Amino acid sequence: MLLTIPALFSAEEAREARDMLERATWQDGRATAGHRAAEVKSNLQLPLDSPTGKKLGDLIVDRLSRHPRFIAATLPLRILPPRFNRYEGGGTYGDHVDNAIFPIPGTALRVRTDISSTLFLSEPDSYEGGELVVEDLYGPQRVKLAAGDMVVYPGSSLHRVEPVTRGVRLAAFFWTQSLVRSDAQRRTLYELDCAIQALTADHPEHGSIDAFTNVYHNLLRAWSET
Repeated sequence: MLLTIPALFSAEEAREARDMLERATWQDGRATAGHRAAEVKSNLQLPLDSPTGKKLGDLIVDRLSRHPRFIAATLPLRILPPRFNRYEGGGTYGDHVDNAIFPIPGTALRVRTDISSTLFLSEPDSYEGGELVVEDLYGPQRVKLAAGDMVVYPGSSLHRVEPVTRGVRLAAFFWTQSLVRSDAQRRTLYELDCAIQALTADHPEHGSIDAFTNVYHNLLRAWSET
């Protein structure tokens, strides 16, 4: 399931994040890529121990922990601390699939990358190219969002970032391990949750709300890994 989370950051918050990132120290993005991915990766990333990255990453995770749509769509168990990348001067990241497992730095915990997320921080008219292209059952989905908007999609997807031929593309990216491993099951739960919320808003006294809610929780109970 590919889903947009609009306005996770306001335009002003995205601008402040860009200002912080412009003052940060960057490194070759291939430092965190696997052998195959490094062959098609040409960008810059903040070091994993960057104070700027930690400050902005903590803000993102805190915001997501209180975001109903993100929670409903991903059913998060663990979130890998967000990372930050920079594309400019033809920078690109060719077709690749993300690693299945990432360690959480400084802990013994690991995150299974069920869901990938990209938070766009640069305004789309400030750079050319840089579309995130995600391959799914319906063909390639091209994503280039307003600053502060985020997209989530299955971590198992083949995807790429098109070359940035003008300007600078700044973004945060990270992975979420879900309580429910299957993308198809998460989609079913999300669609059922949305239907329950709509029914509740339109007909708050409808007798089926409790029955549908019971079905939702019984499916979550059956499919959850914890």
